[in-house]
Amino acid sequence: MKISNFKFQIKKSFTLLEMLVVIGIIAILVSLGTSSYSTAQKKARDARRKGDLKSFQNAMEQCYSVNSYSYPTITGNGTTSISEDCPSADSPDLTITDPTTKTYTVSTSDTDYSVSITLEDGNTFTISQLQ
Repeated sequence: MKISNFKFQIKKSFTLLEMLVVIGIIAILVSLGTSSYSTAQKKARDARRKGDLKSFQNAMEQCYSVNSYSYPTITGNGTTSISEDCPSADSPDLTITDPTTKTYTVSTSDTDYSVSITLEDGNTFTISQLQ
């Protein structure tokens, strides 16, 4: 007669508590990553807005110098184009559009101009003539 040795085999697995701890850690890391990504996107959009306004300023100054020292009169808000408003053939072709739904506020006359945009943090960034 054969006697078999019954050995209890212990299965190696995770307990419920260990699984909950791991899921909690993953949730915290995901929320931190999402927050950082959102902040980076806001900073990138603000950098684009500021860059667009600097390009707009350069284009306005170029138009001023080739247009008998007079700024073009640009009206309206939102998308703004200089190429339509600067009568010189050498005028820059520049259209600025916000990456989201914010609008650019433009105020121009023959002797000065001002363009502003509200940034993601609620502050207003404004450029004006260089003189």
